[in-house]
Amino acid sequence: MNTEIITKARQWLSDAFDGDTRARVKEMMDHHPEELTECFYKNLEFGTGGLRGLMGVGTNRMNIYTVGMATQGLCNYLKRNFAEPAAIKVAVAHDSRNNSRLFAETAAGVFAANGIGVYLFESLRPTPELSYAIRRFGCRSGVVVTASHNPKEYNGYKAYWEDGAQVIPPHDKAIIEEVGKTSIEAVRFNGPKELITVIGKETDEAYTDMIVNLTLSPEAIRRCHDLKIVYTPIHGTGVALVPMALEKKGFTRICHIPEQDVADGNFPTVKSPNPEESAALNLAIRKAKETDADIVMGTDPDADRVGIAVKNGQGEWVILNGNQAAAVLIYYLVRRWGELGKLTGKEYIVKTIVTTELLAEIAAGSHLPCYDVLTGFKWIADVLRRNEGKSVFIGGGEESYGYLCSDAVRDKDAVMSCAYFAEIAAWAKDQGKTLFDLLLEIYAQYGFYKETGISTVKTGKSGAEEITAMMNNYRSHPPKNIDGSPVVKITDYARQTATDLKTGTVSPVDLPKSDVLQFFTEDGSKISIRPSGTEPKIKYYVSVKETLPSIADYGKINLLLDRKIERIGKEFQ
Repeated sequence: MNTEIITKARQWLSDAFDGDTRARVKEMMDHHPEELTECFYKNLEFGTGGLRGLMGVGTNRMNIYTVGMATQGLCNYLKRNFAEPAAIKVAVAHDSRNNSRLFAETAAGVFAANGIGVYLFESLRPTPELSYAIRRFGCRSGVVVTASHNPKEYNGYKAYWEDGAQVIPPHDKAIIEEVGKTSIEAVRFNGPKELITVIGKETDEAYTDMIVNLTLSPEAIRRCHDLKIVYTPIHGTGVALVPMALEKKGFTRICHIPEQDVADGNFPTVKSPNPEESAALNLAIRKAKETDADIVMGTDPDADRVGIAVKNGQGEWVILNGNQAAAVLIYYLVRRWGELGKLTGKEYIVKTIVTTELLAEIAAGSHLPCYDVLTGFKWIADVLRRNEGKSVFIGGGEESYGYLCSDAVRDKDAVMSCAYFAEIAAWAKDQGKTLFDLLLEIYAQYGFYKETGISTVKTGKSGAEEITAMMNNYRSHPPKNIDGSPVVKITDYARQTATDLKTGTVSPVDLPKSDVLQFFTEDGSKISIRPSGTEPKIKYYVSVKETLPSIADYGKINLLLDRKIERIGKEFQ
């Protein structure tokens, strides 16, 4: 076996580690060399989004020691960055995953041992509430222990800055450097309890009150308070906060899935706790059919993403994809802001570059700027930070089921989103419509946009090299036509250039460098390509569009777009 791996493993046999950890490492050294290699062949990287990995012992696993080193590195950076270390405060939250409470308490203990005051949630809480708490308590930073919608074997650790958003340059790279040079011997564990303040119900009340105060159609909710809502937290943190927000808004018929209201890191009723996957909503949709519900909503374990299901024109339950839900949300916000006289010319929306262009069309229809940002909600939050005090944020979203409608939170917020989607459903019902009817009206007014994601898995070192080669080939030999339509524009976010192929004009792209390519065609298609940042995949985002002459033409145009997407997919596979 690799001597470096053996050397690293032996270090975990020292008294710096607890007895159970030492025994597990010894067992692997004696009987399970392959497992030992997986656990120690590298250090679990503290990346720009923090830590995420399999739980277990070793340098390449999520455990109290890798969490401790990450937190110590963050402490070191906070002390270097702020003039009065004694005044530094942080907030800490966690989701329902196995070991999440242990890791959160470990992080809180390390902060306290470094003289930093901690606001620690009493039990599991949504990630967006952590963002809210950072701003509410004037914290310099925050941490949430979560692996979002990853499988049950995973956990993670996300670091936030004083604005309530995930860290971005220059802080992210500086924290990474600090964590990288932190050894286990340097970690200060188990700080004084008096530096840790436990928070809970009072913060929940303030957070949900803030959400309720965003209501735009209270009269419609009063008239349709008995809207039938099926909600599932999928064993996660939304279990208390989403129903609390809905009830405070005035909704009186919230139907639960009792077996999924149980906070359980094993996620026993689903294969994956990811609302982006339709199977995660199977139980909720079954309940909706039984109760003749109006809307189904399901949130992921840390309640920052939400999946929505509604009835289509034939009364069949369909799941809105992230782009469709974002379009409904932004349309409603922009329309109601306008009807209420809240549009003054200073408002804006934000979307990611791989999210539907329908959001930009909706914004343009009301003469609102629409900011495009890189993939990742931290970049949406960055626009909010830069516009603070100058412009007013209406809402924003990304195709991966994350949305935000207030700058009081600086991360995607499924609690807030559920409250708004229920409100929109009530507003539509008050007019004799469904959410699906509303979506078709949006298509008829602004254009029928349809999107899908395609991923190609390339595992291991050779797979990573192949993905790099594929991206290089797309750059050096870009397609001239896609599905028979000429490519008229290429945007390369690694080179930070946008090239108009008709005129030859090359314009700068004012966004951070990122390994993303986009091809725009004459007929309005947009194909975005990027390597996944968390999985061994190359990802394709295909967006196509057509006019919808009338709502009666929906079926015909929908089929046409499906076939177009299928043809484009084959060209890139």
